[in-house]
Amino acid sequence: MGLTNAHISLRNPRLPELDPVEINALADTGAVHLCIPSHVQIQLKLEEIDKKEVTLADGSWRLVPYVGPIELRYKNRVGFAGALVMGDQALLGAIPMEDMDLVVVPTTREVIVNPNSPNIGSSIAK
Repeated sequence: MGLTNAHISLRNPRLPELDPVEINALADTGAVHLCIPSHVQIQLKLEEIDKKEVTLADGSWRLVPYVGPIELRYKNRVGFAGALVMGDQALLGAIPMEDMDLVVVPTTREVIVNPNSPNIGSSIAK
């Protein structure tokens, strides 16, 4: 399998007068959070809420800023999340993908809206 990317729009809901930032994010179902580079945090004027200790792929860990809230849009889906500020490319993890009811199709390497609920996102709340 190869890499899967999704073109998403990010916005700061606390500052609606700011233009959204369009990014090409690596979609990774094995990752948990939304991660954004520092230049996106600066563009959207996102405030640091906290710091989180994250474990990287090589087993090392580091303390990174946690910012938000962030409004995410992909096709006909919308979601809200916090983001870890790290790296040089945005990463779309499992939590925001689940929130927007998105799925990754391994054979085509596409992120799509859930075909079982194409018109409106669904979730389980019980």
